[in-house]
Amino acid sequence: MMRFASVRGRASLVLSTNAVGGVAADLERASKGRFSADPMLAYGRWHDIRDLAASDLDSFGEPFTNDQLFAPSPRPAQIFGIGLNYREHANETGAPIPDTPLTFTKFASSVNTPNGDVAITVPTADWEVELVAVIGKGGRDIAEADGWDAVAGLCVGQDISDRLLQRATQPPQFSLGKSRRGYSPFGPWLTDARVVADRDALTMHCQRNGVEVQRTSTDDMIFSVPQLVSYLSGIVELLPGDVIYTGTPSGVGGARKPPQFLAPGDVLVSTIDGLGSITNRCTSN
Repeated sequence: MMRFASVRGRASLVLSTNAVGGVAADLERASKGRFSADPMLAYGRWHDIRDLAASDLDSFGEPFTNDQLFAPSPRPAQIFGIGLNYREHANETGAPIPDTPLTFTKFASSVNTPNGDVAITVPTADWEVELVAVIGKGGRDIAEADGWDAVAGLCVGQDISDRLLQRATQPPQFSLGKSRRGYSPFGPWLTDARVVADRDALTMHCQRNGVEVQRTSTDDMIFSVPQLVSYLSGIVELLPGDVIYTGTPSGVGGARKPPQFLAPGDVLVSTIDGLGSITNRCTSN
């Protein structure tokens, strides 16, 4: 199984993992210079990197720790977020099931490392575990039938959201409320979408301070990953390394009665079975 990571900011292939990190092969060194150390340059050559990953790279393995992992696509040109993309989440908010993907942007300055701290400086910050898809070659007008082929890999994300800022204007705009500093952690690495078992029905869950607050399967999604790729590429050009936050399931804090929000000292552990976990500690600054 190919797992791509940014280890200490360098493109790497994960060979094994453990509770505190793992072993990875540096892409530039393992390829003898055929591939760049820049993670962003990997996505346009994803098929070639798959071939390298299938070879024996054990002699290039070097240990890493979880705190040395960066976002697998650290400088995406575009980050898309999809709202109300789980039926149960739409139900808990009282919103109708959308017939078109509700799309917003998360600005690139909000990208965080997978296990990075998140500064909680507002009283209405909420959690949202999400399946994140990262685009490979990209393009325009990608057919739904070809949607999975456009995806390089999948990982775990948290779409931290300032609920008050989301609705600060009329009509509401979501992008700024989704883009405070550190509000877009994702990782810990990218698993090749081609080899993810049950990629249309992945179990995802989120714990806040050891208590499970979200759990579902991605088969509750209203719009599938291929549908999202087709829809977005019919409007904009999807570029290598672009990131799609595909929506959150039910269980968000703002929909609870009474509402619950994040506070400094909280710890979020977000997991998608088969893809890994990210841990984000909430701080005061």
